[in-house]
Amino acid sequence: MMVTWHEEMVIKANIEVIWNLFEPENLQRVMPQVVEHKVIEMKDGIVGSTYQQKYQEGKRVETYIVEDLAHEDMPERKHNTSGFVLAKAFKIETSITLEKMDENSTRFIYYGSNQGINFLGKTLMKLGGSKNNDKVVEGFMKRVESEALKDLK
Repeated sequence: MMVTWHEEMVIKANIEVIWNLFEPENLQRVMPQVVEHKVIEMKDGIVGSTYQQKYQEGKRVETYIVEDLAHEDMPERKHNTSGFVLAKAFKIETSITLEKMDENSTRFIYYGSNQGINFLGKTLMKLGGSKNNDKVVEGFMKRVESEALKDLK
């Protein structure tokens, strides 16, 4: 079983302000449950770079390796796709695309997939369904917007 999402919103902020939120030192602002993000290997052009992340849910902390699968950093368009396996049960791929509309507005596109890769993962995917995933996606997008707007002040 796989859950996919594709959401878009316009944020009233400059593309660079929003892109800056995805820099390693700012990541926790938009992903508060990522309690550690450290570079393992940084490749030229970003693609193939790997990071160790620690994600905390309640008292449990999961450690996993994230790999950049696609990266683009142009003045009018910014994009990053990364993938990782969580808890040996889920294969997750997420993409963030920013498109400059004008100096003060940016289209934020967030899409991805979450796939159960073993019996436990598939079972949990069926139980969790897409409603829980929709809440997570919506919460993330709203956090990116509110953090970007904070940086405008």
